[in-house]
Amino acid sequence: MLLKEVALENYTNIPAAIAAGANRIELNDNLAVGGTTVSRGVMAEAAKYTQEHGITLVTMIRPRGGDFVYNDTELKIMEADLLQAQSLGVDGVALGALTADGKLDEEAMALLVGAAGGMSVTFHMAFDALAPDQQAPAMTWLVDHGVERILTHGGPLTTPIADCVPQLKKTLALADGRIQILPGGGITAANVDEITQALDVPQAHGTKIISY
Repeated sequence: MLLKEVALENYTNIPAAIAAGANRIELNDNLAVGGTTVSRGVMAEAAKYTQEHGITLVTMIRPRGGDFVYNDTELKIMEADLLQAQSLGVDGVALGALTADGKLDEEAMALLVGAAGGMSVTFHMAFDALAPDQQAPAMTWLVDHGVERILTHGGPLTTPIADCVPQLKKTLALADGRIQILPGGGITAANVDEITQALDVPQAHGTKIISY
């Protein structure tokens, strides 16, 4: 069965999305900027509702829109948000941190993965902002540090997902089963079957991946 992860804003649409067949929820605020961390209250209610319905909840840990290069204060905020997610029983988190020159920020990532404790970690579309020659070493680091999956569009979000299939296939080959590759960005209820069959993947991510 295909696992459909729906990116939602706030708590409001969670009950309807689950009723319509969402298997996993990625909880965000501010989807217009690619998603940021929700408030504690929203996180608490979302965790409670998804637990009651046996649905996995992944919460975005991102202090602001824009790039993925974070200063010490922003990392402190992210660390506090991770500890809060953990205390509320959230299943997983989506996060990512890069250096100004397009590499994985290993120091920041080590801090964040450590703060995530037992929650599953998704490295989000910051992966697509890595310098092309940095994707392989970044992936190896993520594998070595127990990161569960990488959410990737396979290119700039302005490029239609169908045109990114060749790059996504390369990413899947690079992963070679060591880490899950979760395609996302422009995957809709209309094209999800076609894209996942072309890539031979068991899961996909999107804001419009189910109709409700």
